Amino acid sequence: MSYARPNIARIAGYTPGEQPKGQRLTKLNTNENPYPPSPAVIDALRNFPAERLKLYPVPGADGVREAAAELFGIDSKQVLCGNGSDDLLTIALRSFVDQGGGFAYTEPSYSLYPVLADIQGARKMPVALDKNFMLPENAAELAAGATLFIMARPNAPTGNSFPKERVSKLCREFPGVVWVDEAYADFADDNCMDLLQHFPNLVVSRTLSKSYSLAGLRLGLACAAPELIAEMDKVRDSYNIDMITQALAIAALKDSAAMRENVRRIRASREKLRSELQAMGCEVLPSEANFVFVKPPRPAAELFQTLRTRGFLVRYFNLPRISEYLRITIGNEEDMAAFCATCRELFSAGE
Repeated sequence: MSYARPNIARIAGYTPGEQPKGQRLTKLNTNENPYPPSPAVIDALRNFPAERLKLYPVPGADGVREAAAELFGIDSKQVLCGNGSDDLLTIALRSFVDQGGGFAYTEPSYSLYPVLADIQGARKMPVALDKNFMLPENAAELAAGATLFIMARPNAPTGNSFPKERVSKLCREFPGVVWVDEAYADFADDNCMDLLQHFPNLVVSRTLSKSYSLAGLRLGLACAAPELIAEMDKVRDSYNIDMITQALAIAALKDSAAMRENVRRIRASREKLRSELQAMGCEVLPSEANFVFVKPPRPAAELFQTLRTRGFLVRYFNLPRISEYLRITIGNEEDMAAFCATCRELFSAGE
């Protein structure tokens, strides 16, 4: 007998990328940053006054909001902090979508989106990306009846970005809230933060997990008009950002130069990997993230397993439209060199 709500009992929940236990595998599957965070973050952790842990943290993470606002050139009232951007996505569903209400999201994309819809009891309205994995021109029409539309830009798992003009068009035509999930924006050529001044129904979210090398910290940021932030703040857990996270996030945001240097290295490795895989006969989609999406010259599911036996863990999605692809996170230079050498050996041997 299940005591859960029916919509909870019938779902499987979200499946994160594998975190190997005790196995010596090169992790190229969860889009973590291969380089350490800013030295300022390490100093902040080392010098954190542990005696303060007997107190509650600042409820609204005001210092983090101020640091983010200064970095993005907006007001701190336009920023909301979450326990990772996934927490913010949950807040979005709870804030803007009634049970039974319509929730639109791009597909294929982040596989958490439909799970959040099921948890909320919302009506799922997936909007299919076109044959090039681009946001369709008539996205607003396809999402008619929804009150929230979420897209990832750059998209995951494909890695490509959408033209900003199409995002603006959606914001103009969609009557509800448009949420642009920019988890990978720091690796891209542009972002949608400047659109906030034009569209009161737009939310742009960021995370410190990827570009800031702080996946273990869990800190996400949502940026929007103060009125939208105020509504979501009602839904946020009272103390959703712990004291240590707040201290380290402030240090990270104030030293974005360190982040940008890591991003530069990752972008260079990304383009090198793309070129080498193409030379091996792979089809590699253009990427503006810290990963590449690859159609190999042999079945992706088999290659996924073979690479694992060779010590490399990548991500495979057995889902419509993308089951022929593998997603490969950009590691450090040494990991990428070893990965490419292994792929050359496998492809040349026909394994």
